Amino acid sequence: MIVVIVGWVSGTTRGRLYIALAALAWSSAGVLQRQLTLDIPTQLAGRAFFSTLGLLAFVVVTERRRVVRAFTSMGRTGVGFALSMAGSSAAFIAALNHTTVANVLFMQAAAPFVAALLAWALLHEHVARRTWIAMALALAGVGVMAGGPDGSMLGLVFAFGMMLGFAVSLVLARRHPEVSMGPATCLAQFAILAAFAPFSHPATIDGAGTGWLAALGIGQIGLGLALLVLGARLITAAEIALISLLEVVLGPLWVWLADGERPSRQTLVGGGVVVAAVAIGSARRPRVAGWRFSNDVAATPAEET
Repeated sequence: MIVVIVGWVSGTTRGRLYIALAALAWSSAGVLQRQLTLDIPTQLAGRAFFSTLGLLAFVVVTERRRVVRAFTSMGRTGVGFALSMAGSSAAFIAALNHTTVANVLFMQAAAPFVAALLAWALLHEHVARRTWIAMALALAGVGVMAGGPDGSMLGLVFAFGMMLGFAVSLVLARRHPEVSMGPATCLAQFAILAAFAPFSHPATIDGAGTGWLAALGIGQIGLGLALLVLGARLITAAEIALISLLEVVLGPLWVWLADGERPSRQTLVGGGVVVAAVAIGSARRPRVAGWRFSNDVAATPAEET
């Protein structure tokens, strides 16, 4: 349904909407995660199980009769994307257990810069001056929200790995648009499932827990990654990472509305700065070469700046 509705919008605007909706899906993690009382390996394995199923359904729908071929034709690019995304997810959890949330948010805010630099160096992808300004503004906004950096060096290493893995996966998706990344995202979640399932405790999951894990796996992670796959083909890596920072702003908002946990003035001010940065960065359409989706969803050439 979302793909059909957004499909009426053309070019880079469609890509921006896909990434904004992905950030919306990802931002529900805090509210949903609070409903679980399971240990971390069980949460990760359960969420990955449902996200793998959801993304497999996405691949079946988009690839139609070419599902097996889509998986077998991923090549090194698809595997690299899957490993980068899986590594980023695992490093995110590890970082939260070894450093402060502030450090994790700082690294998330740095992802647009790293993605832009990698895309510029490897793909010769132009990054407009306005986008650089917007990214710097977003970094400052997240800094206001999070406070100051603190925590262990090991935690910072994990947070850096999270950020680097996300940036690399975006650049790979941009570098090889002929490779369908739907199967790669499914493989990434399966890798997380395989890694954490041996340490999980399925017997501790009750009916309610199963429902919350399904919501996390299919709605929060699965839907978000599916939208990321669609949007990554239409806009620059820097803009993808920039718009995805809306997750940082929307997460506290949903917790406020659901649990009555009022965000601090610092969070509100910083969040406003991030939203303004995303608006500034999306105000002008960057020059992006046109292509077609490998799953037959046509993408119109992006408008020039």
